Amino acid sequence: MGITAIAEKKAEEELTKLLAQMKLALQGTQEIESSPEQVSHLVTSIIQEDLLYLLARSIHRLPFGARKDTQAIFSYVLRFRPQNTPSAHDPPALAYVVDARPEVIVELCRGYEHRESAMPCGIVLREALKHDSVAEIILYDQSGRDGKSWKLDNVNIEEKQSGEGVFWDFFSWINTGAFEVSTDAFTTFREILTKHKQLMSQYLSVNFDLFFSRYNNVLVQSSSYVTKRQSIKLLGEILLDRANYTVMTAYVDRGEHLKICMNLLKDDRKMVQYEGFHVFKVFVANPHKSAAVQRILLNNRDRLLNFLPRFLEDRTEDDQFTDEKSFLIRQIETMPPVASEISRD
Repeated sequence: MGITAIAEKKAEEELTKLLAQMKLALQGTQEIESSPEQVSHLVTSIIQEDLLYLLARSIHRLPFGARKDTQAIFSYVLRFRPQNTPSAHDPPALAYVVDARPEVIVELCRGYEHRESAMPCGIVLREALKHDSVAEIILYDQSGRDGKSWKLDNVNIEEKQSGEGVFWDFFSWINTGAFEVSTDAFTTFREILTKHKQLMSQYLSVNFDLFFSRYNNVLVQSSSYVTKRQSIKLLGEILLDRANYTVMTAYVDRGEHLKICMNLLKDDRKMVQYEGFHVFKVFVANPHKSAAVQRILLNNRDRLLNFLPRFLEDRTEDDQFTDEKSFLIRQIETMPPVASEISRD
């Protein structure tokens, strides 16, 4: 082992020991409680020294034990409130990150670029994502790879996204990452899309074309069975959420979306077919079908009426599925023979 390697190993050991001591000072042990004054001073120092950003950027380089300690430190610091702090106020470290150092959240997301840091970064992110402001940072990041500074206050939510921010990287992390990376990234992605309803409804309305183009082409049509299935299921949840009514009506207006969905019904894997059915039913049950959707259903009416009665017929104990399938068959049978423009008034 060369001199450089020896020095690096020693530095790694010292850093590992320092992180373990820092976690101990923050959390204490079963035998020794942490000192509130000491904890408050340490959290303040971590903020002032910009340690959260440095740790977020470097966590993938740390050994396993040090990554776990870093995760624990991050989670504790981001939720720490000094005594007598009103519960309505964000914890000071979180407020600092949101107001002055959003790059910390961006770097935590980029933990998905490395297998080693995917899980610890994901755990910290999902803890932080209990706050809408953290979801906003991820959604509206446009900092790019040069890490240029930006502030959430300067974001125009009515402006369409370029597709270059960190949120859009989730599509490739989910679709092409190693299994543990993909799985954890999807869990965080789902958290963003489903736990911040008002924020996401606005975001999806403004960025409708870009989002659903990527979602359908990258995730719904993924070559990975796990990614494909869970993405179709999440799509159904998004469309059926009342908060996304405007988004749902726009989605089911598009004939190309219906074609993608009908192809899912013919997939070789039954669970893909099943999840695809729950998206397909939104198109058919819509009382205000667009002319494009009507034409596709009418052009395929005979085939659908022949196909649907035998579709997943082994699900005999799923009464809701059977009822929904019967309802869709009746809807297709009773469609007018010619497509027409439908007024939504």
